[in-house]
Amino acid sequence: MNIAMTRFTILGAGGYLGRALAARLEEDGHSVHAVTRASLPALLDCRRPVGHVIDCIGLTGDFRSRPFDTAQAHVGITAQCLATLNCDSFLFVSSTRIYAHAVSAQEETPIITVPTDPSDVFNLSKLAGEALCFCDPRPTRRVVRLSNVYGPGLGNDTFLGQVLAEGQTTGAVRFRQASDSEKDYVSLQQVLRLLPLIATHGAARLYNLATGRNTTHASIASALRDSFGWDTAFEPDAPSVRFPRIATARLEAEFGRGLSDLLTDLRTIATPIAEVPCSPSTRLPTR
Repeated sequence: MNIAMTRFTILGAGGYLGRALAARLEEDGHSVHAVTRASLPALLDCRRPVGHVIDCIGLTGDFRSRPFDTAQAHVGITAQCLATLNCDSFLFVSSTRIYAHAVSAQEETPIITVPTDPSDVFNLSKLAGEALCFCDPRPTRRVVRLSNVYGPGLGNDTFLGQVLAEGQTTGAVRFRQASDSEKDYVSLQQVLRLLPLIATHGAARLYNLATGRNTTHASIASALRDSFGWDTAFEPDAPSVRFPRIATARLEAEFGRGLSDLLTDLRTIATPIAEVPCSPSTRLPTR
């Protein structure tokens, strides 16, 4: 499926995902307005058409210490954009982290949250942003729940980025979650292909964007030993953090099956990779 040359506005273009998405769209010949924190007020004040908006704004590893900024990023700005922007479509990038307390992860799964848990500030604010999109009756207001994205680049404010930075610095990695901890990872290349397609052609209003299979910390540790020769160990009595398998049938029915394979990529790339800071780390301890 191809996208005709069109206009995109990328919110959060100063972040890893937003910057990569804006660059890819420009390479593909689209007209791109890359909006950063500094240029956001001017965008909200304008009334001209802004094309297809993809909202990549979000806090990551420091959301626990910045709850009000988290709420503003995921809820306040989303509300302003939905209320004021003259756009062809609006795609809110949420996170599969909201399934943390669920036993299954279909798009229709009822979501459980724990308001007294500071870690759920992220989940609650993302869900509030989603709800604002769904309150808008226009079918072009959509939500993507994005898995843990990995790709070329630096960054240590996420689980995978921290692991790679620690290994590069010391030649060893000590995991602070149990070896059977597991979650889903999706490649940056797959995400950059699918976000514009969903924004412009999505038949549904809510999608999980993931590989649909989990990778354990034990598997990552083994791949790091094989790829880089790093020593890996797990802290005794570390907690096991296990996410349900993310359902991807809806995504695959419209856009085909993705080819992401974190373990293969870890073994074959020459330079470290980092998880995109749109889906926050669950690695302990709390920062």
